[in-house]
Order: sequence, then structure tokens, then C-alpha cells
Amino acid sequence: MMPVIETNYAWRIIRDARGRAAGLPWQVDGRLTIEPDGAWSARGAIGAEAAQLFDTLLPVACGPAAGVVAQLGQSLDGRIATASGHSHYVTGEASRIHLHRLRALVDAVVVGVGTVAADDPRLTVRHVEGDNPARVVLDPNGRAAHTARVFRDRAAPTWHVVADRALAAPGATALKLDAAPAGRLPRMLLDALAERGLRRVLVEGGGVTISKFIEAGCVDRLHAVVAPMLIGSGRPALALAEIATLDRAIRPAWRSYAVGDDRLYDLDLRRRAAPESVTATG
Repeated sequence: MMPVIETNYAWRIIRDARGRAAGLPWQVDGRLTIEPDGAWSARGAIGAEAAQLFDTLLPVACGPAAGVVAQLGQSLDGRIATASGHSHYVTGEASRIHLHRLRALVDAVVVGVGTVAADDPRLTVRHVEGDNPARVVLDPNGRAAHTARVFRDRAAPTWHVVADRALAAPGATALKLDAAPAGRLPRMLLDALAERGLRRVLVEGGGVTISKFIEAGCVDRLHAVVAPMLIGSGRPALALAEIATLDRAIRPAWRSYAVGDDRLYDLDLRRRAAPESVTATG
């Protein structure tokens, strides 16, 4: 009888899947088949947590080599922080582990200058096995404090995206982007990163940065983790352009999973939800 595939082994399989040749199904131990898009099937027992890891992370590991995933953690009322910017922690430990796994599957993680100022994040994978991604700080006006940990800790290469190289922090590599309409900046950044071999990208925050990437059509998947709390006011998770009617709303294909006490919504922004998944009341 084959042993059950449990969490630790599943995570190793997912990490290995990232380096496989594109376009070819992969057989693991004669009992697991992984398709090029991350779909999987198994002969034999799979632990529940391992199956959830395959569902949520294989599409990231096996998807397009230049794929973009965004992640946000929010309260039930759609807030990612209080009005003062306090956000430690909206979501629980299990959700932070999920975030660190996402980091380990990408070439680069992108944050805006507001996230650096509010949280001073390290953007490493210290809670899981894996390699740290390159850190990318989107900061055209050079507002980020040069004492921020991403510029000082040497845990991974850091790119400081600025309009003038002279604004870049010591300890970071300047990535200069020419002035352009705000709606073009996400695509320009992704193209610049791809030229440097950083093709699989996680956009981690904050809400303004993620919103800009979504509006520019630059996000393939969104992992929205919802915590069972009400903040009542504060910084919104997303701030997209206003729409007049709900037929203009984004209705992506989705799946949801429990992650500790939180709920993960895995949204495929490349695909619309099936009509039967959209219900009306009234």
C-alpha cells in the first residue's frame, strides 16, 4: 500500500514542479500526474492539506513562466489595515505560511513604497523551505527610507524602482522607469523585470499597488485571504475604478478553502465564473 502524500512531501513536489519543462505532463512516483496548467490527478491517498496545497499552488508553480499572482489579506469588511496603517496581523499564522509559500514559487515579489513605510517587511520565505525571491520596491519618487530592511539585510537581491537612479537606496539595485501614464506602469515594470530574468512575479501589496496591477490587466491570479474580523474603518483591500452597474463587475472563476481560521479565495482573473456560480436574489 502506497503511503499517503502529506503536506511536507506535497510542498517539495510543488517546488520541484516549478522547474519542470513547460508543456509536458509530469508523473510523480507513478501515482500523481501534474498537467502543464497545474491541474492534477492521483492514484492513491492524498492528505487533505496536501490536496489543498496542490489545488492552490500548482497553478502558480506550473502556470505561465511570466505569470503574475497577487495576494492580499483582509478583514470581512474589506480592510487590510486600520486608518493608521496598523496591519499586524489581520490574517492568522496559517495564512502567513501560505504567503511565504507563494514567495518561494516566484522570481520576484513587488510591493509599493507605502507597504515598505507601514510594515518594513523582509519579503523572505523564513516560515517555509525554499529560496527567497528578489524584492522589488515600486517607489518612483524615492520616498522609501534607506534604513528599510529590504535595503539592508542582504537576504535577497533588492530592486528599487525609481524615476531617477540617484534616488535609489544604497544596498539596492536601481531600476529606472521612464515617466508614463499610471495605467502603463505595471506593464512597464513587468517587462523590465522579465528582461532581467524575473518573469514569475508576486504582487504583494499594498492595496493601491495591487489595484493598479489589476486595472492594468496584469494579474493572472488573485489570492484573497479573508479573516473573520471586522475592522470597521481603515485602508481598503482594493480601490478600483467606479462602475455604474453590476454587470461591469469582475466575476472571475474561483475556488475557496479554509486556511486556519481564515478563508482563501483563489480567483483566476483570466477566466469568468461559470453562469451557474452567479446567483441573483430579490
